[in-house]
Amino acid sequence: MKNQNPTQKYNKWILIVSIAIPVAVAALFLVKLKDFGINVTPLSFLPPIYATINAITAIVLVSAVLAIKNGKRKLHENLMKSAIALSLAFLVMYVAYHMTADSTKYGGEGMLKYAYFFILISHILLSIAIIPLVLITYVRALAQQFDQHKKLAKITFPIWLYVAVTGVVVYLMIAPYYV
Repeated sequence: MKNQNPTQKYNKWILIVSIAIPVAVAALFLVKLKDFGINVTPLSFLPPIYATINAITAIVLVSAVLAIKNGKRKLHENLMKSAIALSLAFLVMYVAYHMTADSTKYGGEGMLKYAYFFILISHILLSIAIIPLVLITYVRALAQQFDQHKKLAKITFPIWLYVAVTGVVVYLMIAPYYV
């Protein structure tokens, strides 16, 4: 019997999580607690908090890259774990907000409106794509497959950074239209 690659045992879970998170977010985005008779005050204080979390995530990601380039492997590892935790915190708050509040419509016009929707759509699509990339990159590090980890991280890092930064940009562009 052929030896199994240490990361292969995680592939099924990576696939499940990579599909389950976007599907759950999409479903929960459409579900409003008030539709079930649960009268909750909209969590309107959350958007600036989760936008700040996105900004902190971007800083942590850049710091993690600088740490590994300077040979600080343990610091890099801790920063990457922090970036994952921050992304999860963002996700929980994002879903909580959208389950308690109606979506905010962007009110800008002209080229700004096109720019907003381009940034928003690319942010959403890449936020879906980044899930398996982060998980596979992380598992390769756990398995101490550092050559493969480094190769994939060169793809994962700029996409994850783009998602974090554009999350802040989307918030700043739509913030004037929150009710």
